[in-house]
Amino acid sequence: MRIFVAGATGAIGRPLIAQLLAQGHDVVALTRSLENAQTLTEQGVEPAIADVFDADAVKAAIIGAHPEVVIEQLTALPKTYTAESMSAAAPFNQRIRLEGGANVLAAAQAAGVRRYLRQSIAFWAVPGTGLADEETPLSLDASPAVAADARTVTEIERRLLETPNLEGIVLRYGFFYGPGTWFAADGDVANQVRQQQFPIVGNGEGVWSWVHVEDVAIATVAAAEQGNPGIYLITNDRPLEVREWLCAYAQWLNAPPPPQVSVEEALRIGGADAVYYGTQMRGASNAKAKRELNFQPRPLEWMVDSAVAHAG
Repeated sequence: MRIFVAGATGAIGRPLIAQLLAQGHDVVALTRSLENAQTLTEQGVEPAIADVFDADAVKAAIIGAHPEVVIEQLTALPKTYTAESMSAAAPFNQRIRLEGGANVLAAAQAAGVRRYLRQSIAFWAVPGTGLADEETPLSLDASPAVAADARTVTEIERRLLETPNLEGIVLRYGFFYGPGTWFAADGDVANQVRQQQFPIVGNGEGVWSWVHVEDVAIATVAAAEQGNPGIYLITNDRPLEVREWLCAYAQWLNAPPPPQVSVEEALRIGGADAVYYGTQMRGASNAKAKRELNFQPRPLEWMVDSAVAHAG
C-alpha cells in the first residue's frame, strides 16, 4: 500500500517507518525540514515538505502523494519527563495534536484517503476495578493536567471516528519504552531513578501499561493492513503496579531502590499528577489487539531480567 506518515521522526516514527518499509509498503513522510527530508530519502522514504500548521501546504502534500492510508503520529513531547518540562511543552503539544491533526485529517478527506490511523493514550482510562478496554472512556475527572489532556485526546478520537467516508482507527498506546524513550537505559527517567528522584507514591498502587516502541510499530502496521474501524489498546500483556515495576526497573539499572513518599508529600512536590500516576492509574487490556491484529507484544525487559535474577 501507499502510506502517508505524519510524525515520522520521533521515537515511534523511526521504527514505524522501518516496519512499513520491511513489509513492502510505499511510504511518504511529512516533514518541514530539508535536513529530515534528506534523511528520509536515504531511508527509502519519499519526503513531503510542509509545515503541519499550513493547511493548504498539507493538503497539497497529501493530495500529491495519492496515499491509500494516512498514519498520524503528531506529538511534541520534551526530552525530559518532569512536571516542569511537561507543563512547558503542553501548549504546543496540544496545538500540534488539535490544529496540526485537523489539517492532516482534512487533507486526507480531500485526497480521498481510505483509512486513517491516529495515536492516542491507553493509560488515562477512568479509574476502576479490572483492566480498561476499548469501551472504557478516558478520565475527565483526574488531576487537572491529565483531565485536560484526556479531554483533548477524547476530542481528537471523536473527530476521527465521526469523519464520514473514512475508516478511522484510534490506537491507544501504553507507556513507551525502548530506544529513544524516557525509559531507555540512557533516557531521562532512568537518570532520575539513578538519582532517586522518581519515588513510589503512597502504596504505589497505580497500574501502568507498557509497550515497546518496536511493538508499537508492528501493531500500527497490522492495523493499517487489517484493522477494523474503531479503537485498539496497544499494550503488553502485563500491566504492573508502580511498586513492582519501579523496583525492578531500578534493579535493572543497577540503581538504588526507589524512595517512597506519602501522598501528601507527593502532592506538595509533584502535584496531583504525581498522585494520579502513582496511585490511581488503571491498567489496560490488549485482548482486542491480540485477537484482531495478531498482536504479540514482548514482555517488559526489566521484569524479564528481574525474574531471571530471582530465579538465579
